[in-house]
Amino acid sequence: MQRMILSVPCPLGTESITAHQVRELGYETSEVVDGCVSFEGDEEAVALANINLRSGERVLIRMGQFKALSFTELFDNVKKLPWENFIGKNDAFPVKGYSLKSKLFSVPDCQSIIKKAIVQRLSEKYNISWFDETGPVYRVQFSIMKDIVSVYIDTTGAPLYKRGYRAEGVLAPLRETLAFSMIDVSRWRGDRPFIDPFCGSGTIPIEAALYALNIAPGINRSFESEKWGMFKEGHAYSDAREEARDNEQRDNKVEIFGSDIDPDAVSLAIANAKKAKVADKIRFFKADVKDVRAFKDKGIVMCNPPYGERLMDKKSVERLYAVMGRKFAEYENASKLILTSYEDFEKFYGRKADKKRKLYNGMLKCNLYMYFPEKTL
Repeated sequence: MQRMILSVPCPLGTESITAHQVRELGYETSEVVDGCVSFEGDEEAVALANINLRSGERVLIRMGQFKALSFTELFDNVKKLPWENFIGKNDAFPVKGYSLKSKLFSVPDCQSIIKKAIVQRLSEKYNISWFDETGPVYRVQFSIMKDIVSVYIDTTGAPLYKRGYRAEGVLAPLRETLAFSMIDVSRWRGDRPFIDPFCGSGTIPIEAALYALNIAPGINRSFESEKWGMFKEGHAYSDAREEARDNEQRDNKVEIFGSDIDPDAVSLAIANAKKAKVADKIRFFKADVKDVRAFKDKGIVMCNPPYGERLMDKKSVERLYAVMGRKFAEYENASKLILTSYEDFEKFYGRKADKKRKLYNGMLKCNLYMYFPEKTL
């Protein structure tokens, strides 16, 4: 088994959540920085992380990190890295990345230099001059931030927020990784009623069900690294899937609801829940938010309602937030968590949040506004 430094990019604001999940898998985090959590592990760790992490975006093998102010430094440092430990004679290794606030700012030039350095290293190791690149794919990623270069190999393929249950979506979808992060922040553990009155394609209720039943988010999808020699020769992925299935708690009783004013969204949410195999745990129904009956027990109201950049004009959004403020007040014993990028949300909702947390849905900066019953403050 190879020991590797594994890096897990995650949505900004969810680093502590992702780090906690890594530790729950049995690994100590070695670094937690903006948008990324790193730890040391082997092939087993790669498989476990890909299948089980709920808020991570992908699992990367960090090949190296160094400072480079010139293309010569970039080439020489990349060439020093042990690419032959992963990439075989016939394997494909496309290169992509980005550069920010760095002297080496041309991304196409950096891609070309990194590719040439890897080719030269492998040519010398394998004593060949041409690579057909017809085998499994080892996607090389790089980032250059303030002249510090980080180089990785991606083990995941399609990002981890693509669980496999949402083949289609409605406009401006909420990423599954962020939906789970909202659930984690709420401290809901499946023990109280849960409702999303703007459910759209069902992401928040489905993620709630997967979490409450301890169903691994990656259990029903495949990963790029499963095709690699180091994994085909072993049982890391099959063992990780077997362990994940053994840990499922599908008999847990939960009360999860999702509603939306759009009947097409409700139909799509039901279809997605069926793909995720949790349709029997969620009740979806068509309703305007003002008509949704409030539960009086302790519970959670969680949603990602329309906002300025998304689906509605400004005046309509402001009227909707006022309706939400009045309606959600009826949920006297419930916690309310509302994600929006609309800066004046509290003004129109009619109450300052008890707590506020900055999160990102892709590149869109949002705030998670949290309201709690008075007795829990």
